Amino acid sequence: MPINRRKFLTLMGGTAAGAVLFQACGVPEDELFVQSSIEMPEDMVSGLDNWYATLCRQCPTSEGIVVRVMEGRAKKIEGNVDYPVNRGKHSARCEASLQALYHPDRISAPLVRTGDRGSGQFDEISWTDAIGRLSYQLKKLQDTRNQKKMIMMTDPVSAHLGMVVNRFVSSYGGKHLGQENLERTTLVAAIEEVFLQKTMPDFDIENSNYILSFGADFLNTWGSPVRYGRGYGEFRQGDNRERGTMVHIESRFSMTAANADRWIYVKPGMEGILALSIAQVIVTKGLGEPEAVEALTGKGMISLDQFSPEKVTEKIGVPAEKIQKIAVEFAQHRPSIAIGGGSTAAHTNGLFNLKAIFSLNYLVGSVNEKGGIIYNPEPVLTDIPVTPVVSSFTELQDFIRDVRQGDVDVLLVRGANPFYGLPAATGFEDALLSTQPDGSFNVPFIFSFSEYMDDTSVMADLIFPVHNALEDWGSDVPVNGPGYQVLGFQQPVVRPFFESRGSHLGTRGFGDILLEIARELELDMGFDVGTFKEVLEDGAKQLYNLPQGSVVGATDFQSFWHGILQRGGWWNVKDRVTGTIPLPPQLPELEEPKFDSKDANMYPFHLIPFASASLTDGKGAFLPWLQATPDPLTTATWSTWVEINVKVADEMDIKEGDVVKISSRYGSIDALAFPHPGAAPDSVSIPIGQGHKTTERYAGGRGANVLSILSPSMKDSRTGSLAWAATRVKIEKTENWIRLPKFENTVPDFPRDDNQTIIKLTPVDS
Repeated sequence: MPINRRKFLTLMGGTAAGAVLFQACGVPEDELFVQSSIEMPEDMVSGLDNWYATLCRQCPTSEGIVVRVMEGRAKKIEGNVDYPVNRGKHSARCEASLQALYHPDRISAPLVRTGDRGSGQFDEISWTDAIGRLSYQLKKLQDTRNQKKMIMMTDPVSAHLGMVVNRFVSSYGGKHLGQENLERTTLVAAIEEVFLQKTMPDFDIENSNYILSFGADFLNTWGSPVRYGRGYGEFRQGDNRERGTMVHIESRFSMTAANADRWIYVKPGMEGILALSIAQVIVTKGLGEPEAVEALTGKGMISLDQFSPEKVTEKIGVPAEKIQKIAVEFAQHRPSIAIGGGSTAAHTNGLFNLKAIFSLNYLVGSVNEKGGIIYNPEPVLTDIPVTPVVSSFTELQDFIRDVRQGDVDVLLVRGANPFYGLPAATGFEDALLSTQPDGSFNVPFIFSFSEYMDDTSVMADLIFPVHNALEDWGSDVPVNGPGYQVLGFQQPVVRPFFESRGSHLGTRGFGDILLEIARELELDMGFDVGTFKEVLEDGAKQLYNLPQGSVVGATDFQSFWHGILQRGGWWNVKDRVTGTIPLPPQLPELEEPKFDSKDANMYPFHLIPFASASLTDGKGAFLPWLQATPDPLTTATWSTWVEINVKVADEMDIKEGDVVKISSRYGSIDALAFPHPGAAPDSVSIPIGQGHKTTERYAGGRGANVLSILSPSMKDSRTGSLAWAATRVKIEKTENWIRLPKFENTVPDFPRDDNQTIIKLTPVDS
C-alpha cells in the first residue's frame, strides 16, 4: 500500500527529523504546484521573493508596476521605475489590485442563469458547456441571416486585445460599442479638430512655467493623474528652475483646485467663453504669435470684441480684472499650457469649450514645444487600434432603441457596466427585462465576461469568469502617452487562483475565450496562432525586427521577449513627432450651455458629479481598500455625500450627516450632507462610485448612484456625448441623520461673525 505525504507526516509526528526523511523520499510532482494560502504546506515556505513587471488594470491609465511574489503569491505592488508613463510612482488603485486578485467574491466557474433574469440565481457549468452554448447561439444567428444584431459592448480596450475584439466582431458581422461611465467622446473630438490628430497629446507639465487648467482635475482622476502628479512636482520644485504658477478654473473646488495658486470659480458651462475672453486680451495687447492669431481669427474675419472681459464678466461670473491678469500672465510666462477636460467637456457646449481652451496653446506658441502640448506618435505596430473604441451617448441610445424593437439577439459584455453607468431615464434596464409579443426577451441572450458579479453580470444569462489582470497576458498603448512610442506588456505574475478547480472550471483570459469561440464558428480573424499569448509574441517579433528601441543587445527573439517582459514593455524615446506644425483651425463660434430645467426656482442647484480618487467611476467599489481610502478633501469614506455651500446649508438648517434627498426631473437619491467651505452657492457636488445593485458584499446596496438621476436629453450638440454636468436638482432635508464615515473626526465649526452668521467664503485668489 503506497504511503501518501499526509499519512507519512502523521506517522512521523511532524518532527524535524520527519521533515528531513520526507525530503529524502522525494516530493510527488503534483506537490510542486503552488497551492492556495490555506492549503500551502510549511515545507514550501522559502522566504525568498521575486519581482515581476506587468501593467496595472485597476485604472484606465494602465500604469507600469512590479509585483512582489513569494511562494507563488502576490504580496506587494510598486511602481515600475522603468515605465515611461508613471516612472516608479503608482496609485492607491494599483495597490488594491491585490485585493481584486484574492477577492472572496470572484467567480470561479462559468455560471448559467437558473432564476428570473436579474434574480442573481446561477448554477455552475463547465467551460465546454459554456463555450458550446455561446457558440450555438452565435452560429444560429449567423445561419438565419436576418437583420438582428450581435453587439459586443466593452470598456475602451486598446493594443492587442482591442485588435482581437475588433477582428472578432468584424469577422462575425456584429457591432462593437465602447462604453465608459464618463465618456471621452467630446475630448477626443476636440483634440482631433484642434490639433489635427486622433491620438491624445502629452501635456508637458513638468517643463511648463504657467498652467491654465479648465475643469481638468488632473492631480486626482482626470487623464493620467500619476504621471501628471509626478510632473507637477517638478513643475513646483524642479532643479534649476523657478517655481511654476498654476491657475485652475472650475465650478467645483476639486483636488487640483486645492493645489493651485489660484482657483477661479466660473459659472457651469461658461469655460469656453472665458477662454475666448482670455484670447481677446492676448490678441488685443499684441501678446500672441502673429501666424496663430491670423489663423485663429480667419485673417481678421472673426472679431473677438464680443468676448472682451468687460462684456462677459457678468455672464460667466469672473471679474474683468481677473481675466485681464490671467491673460497677460499666461502670454508672458512661457512656456505655458492650457488644459481642458472634466466637467468643462460635460455640457451641451462641451466641444465648443474644449476647442476654445486648447486653441489658447497656439496663441502662446506651445504646440509641440517643450513645456506645452507634445504630440504623441501613432503606435509602432500598425495593426493595433490607434485609439480605443468609445461610443457616444447618442450611439448607446440608438442601441437601446434597437433593444426595445427586438433588433438585438445577442449581447456580449466585457468590462462595461451599462446598468450602472447609464441614466435610469434611458430605460436600459426596463428594455432588457421587457419581452416581445411572443414572450421572448427583447434581447434573448446576454453573455457577460467578468471577474465578479457587477450590476450588468447579474442580469446575464451566462457568465464567463475571466482571469484577474495579475493572472493574464495583455498589452497597452497609453492613451496619455509621454510624447514617444510606448507599448506596455502585461504578463501573469502568479498562476490562476482557481487553477486547482481543473480545466473544466476556473477562469480564463478574455482574449483566449474569443479565439476559441472564433475557432468554433470557423471565423477568419487573420491569426495563425491559437492563444492570446502567441498574438502578443507575434507583435513582439515585429518590434524585434526594428533597428531601435528600449530592449537592445538581444541575439535572438526569446532573449528579446524576456527583455520586454522584464522591463514591462517596449518604447522608443527617439520616435517623436517632428517637423512643421500645421496652422490651427479658426476659433469656434459662440455656443452657450443649456440645462435640463429652466425653472431655477424648482431646481435651483447645478449638479456636478465627480469621479472619486478611489472608486473613480464606480469600478473600484468592490474593493474594501478603495472603499476605505479617504477622499483627499473631505476625508469621507464608504458612503455617498453631497457637498453643499456652508451658508446655504446653514439657511436650510442642514448639518453634516443629515440625510438629504437630491431630486432631478428624472429621479432622486439620498446622500449624506457635507457643508463645504469651497462649494458654490448655486451648485452641489456628488461623488460617483456607490449605489451598485449587486450581490457583491462591499459594493452592493451601499450609497447612491448619482448617474441614475442625470438627464438623458442633455447632450453635446456636436458629438452626441452625455452632458453629465447639465442637470439641475433640488435638495430636501429628511428626518434622518447618519454619521458621515471619515478618516478623522468632524472639522471645527466654520467661522462666524458676532451675529453667529457664517462668514462668506470665496474662491482662493492669492
